[in-house]
Amino acid sequence: MSNVQYKRVLVKLSGEGLCSAGGSGIERAALSASVDELAALVEMKVQVAVVVGAGNILRGQDLADNPEIQRATADSMGMLATVMNALALRDALLSRGIAACAMSATQMTPICEPFVRGVAIAHLQAGCVVILAGGTGNPFFTTDTCAALRALEINADVLLKATKVNGVYDSDPVKNKDAKRYDRLTYQKVMADRLGVMDLTAISMCMENKLPIIVFKLSDAGSLAAVVRGEDIGTTVN
Repeated sequence: MSNVQYKRVLVKLSGEGLCSAGGSGIERAALSASVDELAALVEMKVQVAVVVGAGNILRGQDLADNPEIQRATADSMGMLATVMNALALRDALLSRGIAACAMSATQMTPICEPFVRGVAIAHLQAGCVVILAGGTGNPFFTTDTCAALRALEINADVLLKATKVNGVYDSDPVKNKDAKRYDRLTYQKVMADRLGVMDLTAISMCMENKLPIIVFKLSDAGSLAAVVRGEDIGTTVN
């Protein structure tokens, strides 16, 4: 543990992290790569919680323009999709011999456990990777907000957001080759410039509770472990 900067972390994985670029659904290679990153933290004796999105299957926002489906219903459908991803991630971890459980904000036993804060913390203390699904259990909240909320509830040391790029930029680095990457940002700067690190509700929650956020590129092998060791990669928001 001497080379570990954080003892308990919450990792926010996008649903797209479970499929190839431009793909959809759950793809074995991408799922395995995500498990590799999480397994490295388990080997380091870090307590790991994960909130996974559902962009590879369905986002509630994808149905926002459909007049026949209410926004609250669309968001509920997106939350169900996060449960599907969580179950896949749980089983992939278990297949490696890594203790893991899925907990849902909306009760759906016997598919997965209900989220109970004290039980989740007990699982973490026992060395189990806890995958938190179902968003907050309420519509109109993103999985980013869920990640901030759950990180605070379990007393995580840091919120680690895995993205497609290696940090936060002042513009889209895919479209602008001269985009500037920030090493460090304040919460206020993120909100004032609407830099898109996470939604404003999530950023506000982290700011009010002094929870640091590190944004990094998951597809760089070993990046998650590097962040937890305190290496200066990605962008830190505090």
